[in-house]
Amino acid sequence: MSASRRSASQPSEFVFAAEVPSSRKTSFLAVAAVAALMAAVPATRAAGTLDPAKPEDALLLNRKMTCSLEDGQTVIHWWRGSMLSRVPGEPNRLLFNVHGMNMRQCRVKQDPVRGFCYRSVSREVMFYLDPVTNEMARRWKSPWSNEEVDVVHVANDPVNARDWYCSRDKDGKPVDRSDNLTFKDDLLLEGGGAARLFYKSPLAGEYQDYVGGTYHAMEFGTSAALASEALDATDSELQDTLISWVRISRWLPWMKMGDRDGLVVFHTAGMRLDDWEQLPEVVRREVDTRYPSYKAPPPLDDLRPNETSWTVFKKFIDERRAKESPAN
Repeated sequence: MSASRRSASQPSEFVFAAEVPSSRKTSFLAVAAVAALMAAVPATRAAGTLDPAKPEDALLLNRKMTCSLEDGQTVIHWWRGSMLSRVPGEPNRLLFNVHGMNMRQCRVKQDPVRGFCYRSVSREVMFYLDPVTNEMARRWKSPWSNEEVDVVHVANDPVNARDWYCSRDKDGKPVDRSDNLTFKDDLLLEGGGAARLFYKSPLAGEYQDYVGGTYHAMEFGTSAALASEALDATDSELQDTLISWVRISRWLPWMKMGDRDGLVVFHTAGMRLDDWEQLPEVVRREVDTRYPSYKAPPPLDDLRPNETSWTVFKKFIDERRAKESPAN
């Protein structure tokens, strides 16, 4: 776990923006908002200021935004927000409040063609909270079908970069990542793109091309930091990064909504934290009780296939059916 670099006089407990002392509000609130999994980094770095127009410096900057320039350094990101429904012909409904956490680390390698590269590994959870009480939701009654179901929280292990991110492409040509960056005074904003997800659903059969059921979603991430910190080549880690994450998809599988028309929308914002104790108590309690392995990222050489809410739910249903089978 990364140790905080703040002075002893600064509070170690988690505080929301409105509670941050005025001397800290500038760095938290002057910038606005999900860290992108991009980039790589040279094994050594020269003193001075990073130049995002240079491929190697761009990798240093992007890796710094998403984790740390030190191999094996654990970085914690946290976010909170809401999950809403969007159904044609009716008002949007607030279904849940959400809290999420990602534990991440990364490492580098030197490729003879692609140059300096980096890859991140992580585990993450996201919990659904009752929108009235803010208590952890265990059961949910659909306002459309009136059926009550178990809530299956997000617990994805791992959530790793599928490939190495390198300063050069497969032909050895420099990769320009500067289009994702915007600078204003001492502010740096990274993002503006979208992850357009469309692939075979692990919950459907072999005939999705004919009858539908393909996994289909979009995710939008943005991160922001102080430019002076981000571009400092002598500093391996950012103290303050703000993130925003939005997701649009069909109903979650555990909601048991079948092919009923409608979407769910997640809208969240969060930040990089210094240590475990800064997470909200509701998150720490749930992880300690039910997901203790998520207090650390996977090993740097982790090559397991990634988990998603859909693959996790499939395992959940398969295990339940196996227990309910007459043979058992």
